[in-house]
Amino acid sequence: MKTCSEPASALRRYSLNGATMGGRYSAVFYAPDGIDAPAIGASLFAAVDRVDRQMSTWNPASDLCRLNAAPEHAWLAVPAELAEVLDTGVRIGLQSMGAFDIGVGALVARWGFGPAQQRDTLPASPHCPAGASLDIDRAGGRVRKRAPVALDLSGIAKGYGVDRLADCLDGWGVTRYLVGIDGEMRARGCKSNGEAWAVALEKPVYGVREVAGVIELQDAAIATSGDYPRWVDIAGTRYAHTMHPTLQQPVSNRLAAVTVLASTCMLADAWATALLVLGERDGLALARERGMNALFVLRDGDRLQEILVLGGALSEPN
Repeated sequence: MKTCSEPASALRRYSLNGATMGGRYSAVFYAPDGIDAPAIGASLFAAVDRVDRQMSTWNPASDLCRLNAAPEHAWLAVPAELAEVLDTGVRIGLQSMGAFDIGVGALVARWGFGPAQQRDTLPASPHCPAGASLDIDRAGGRVRKRAPVALDLSGIAKGYGVDRLADCLDGWGVTRYLVGIDGEMRARGCKSNGEAWAVALEKPVYGVREVAGVIELQDAAIATSGDYPRWVDIAGTRYAHTMHPTLQQPVSNRLAAVTVLASTCMLADAWATALLVLGERDGLALARERGMNALFVLRDGDRLQEILVLGGALSEPN
């Protein structure tokens, strides 16, 4: 069992949670007795609510929806956080050979995973990658579309929200915490008894919540992308919610799930999606090439096969 610094028995355990982004956020942390827990709870909610209000595709008033509705070639002022996530999404898209693409909004809607939740049977229009469709001026706080692209940040926004939870607790001087939104988690330090944080890995089984194993997390973030949490059934065939940008359809390969460890949850979230799209061959090759830490779970008939890639460094290679 991993341990970190000396135990701090004088610290009290706090647990706060709430609804956000169609799921729930949570924060478990150790701090001195008497800390203003209600104020921390309010600031945690404000942190994730700000991300949701900026990046939701389900809220027509969100900054992302405003950008999607904006005319082409017109600069639109956007919050700094949204510009950061867009910029990171485009960069990871390039680094993943287009496997991660925040420009899949039209595909998501067409396959029934968008706000309408109804599959569009119309023929698909040509897919326009976000990297070729956006100008992002982070210094000026503005974004311009060069082509008719529909942006969707579901593969990166929750991870970014987890990072904002972490920043919130950092701002309160908390140095021992585990924060998360659904299955995306980030840890700092350890528990008050010196043990590392334990995070359960879900078994990738359709319609069943079952623990496959536990990983000890310390000063790192973790995210999982899989074919099992959300899908649609069309004529007896199950289609996962993750889109393959090039094929313009849901991902269909032997990978059941990919879990990634990184320095931030935004990176872990996006790269888990990218590796799932790339599949067992190209995904494994890219993870090894980039020195990533990832767990691939493959479906082999009724069996599950695990392949672990350990690159050592948690920070993203340039």
